[in-house]
Amino acid sequence: MLAHGVAPDPFYPVGKSYLFQWQPAGLIRKLDVFQNKAHIGTVNRMTGIIQKHGSDRLMNGKGKGQAGSQAGQSAPAPERRGRGRPQLRSDDETRALIYEAARREFSERGFAAANIADVACRAGVSTKTLYRLIPTKLALFEGMVTDRVDRFVSIVNLGACDGRNIAAALEAALLSCAELILDAEVIALQRIILAESDKFPDIAETFYEKAMQRTIAALANWLGVQQRRGRIVLDDAETAAGMLLGMLVFKPQRDVMFGHKPPPARSEIEARARACAALFLSGCAVPAGQTSKQSGDA
Repeated sequence: MLAHGVAPDPFYPVGKSYLFQWQPAGLIRKLDVFQNKAHIGTVNRMTGIIQKHGSDRLMNGKGKGQAGSQAGQSAPAPERRGRGRPQLRSDDETRALIYEAARREFSERGFAAANIADVACRAGVSTKTLYRLIPTKLALFEGMVTDRVDRFVSIVNLGACDGRNIAAALEAALLSCAELILDAEVIALQRIILAESDKFPDIAETFYEKAMQRTIAALANWLGVQQRRGRIVLDDAETAAGMLLGMLVFKPQRDVMFGHKPPPARSEIEARARACAALFLSGCAVPAGQTSKQSGDA
């Protein structure tokens, strides 16, 4: 079978026609020969005649062609852009949105009834993205708890470096603790954990380790810093932190959990933190006449 085509050889006038013998993928090969090696010659496979053109041009341009080839090999390949839309925010920012949505979902519906697709919808992300970052519901629960407590610990640790007087510094630390423990969503979450811990013991263990124990450890660390600075005297900072937290939040937390009172207002929390700080410091103040360590020894 013969096909009629237009030779793409630049040495021939545009539009000059040739006959090509059609074979499977043969025409493509012929066109490749014409397009890539037009300076060598135009090949007419049907007649077997090779007409050479511009031998002088070939010899003069050979060096240039080799130089260009070497330059092309040494030049770095252009960076290819990935498929899809460019990422609008980092994975860490997306996780923060997901944890915020999960906190509302878990506190409202509980662990068993919480729906991953609804969490993704609340966070404004796809379910695929959520599962890529957080593969299971338990991992979502643990990440949510850890994220919230991480921020609390950062605030308390930063306050330990504060140069204010000990009473004001302790009041600020206790206020941070109370705002976390007496938060309405946190109390609702604890109520749900207690109700579902028989079926899902992992969530109770996660909350105990990632929230309760870390909260006590953060306050104990704060008290330890003040003791090393010579501001207070304690036998055991961790035990003292547990006693101080119990005095601060035990009653108001139980009032809310058992439905007797709404969560306390910020003014109530501030007043309780101030009273607890004063009472605690009166029991562990440095005795009069005892030499205090310099702050630089801490």
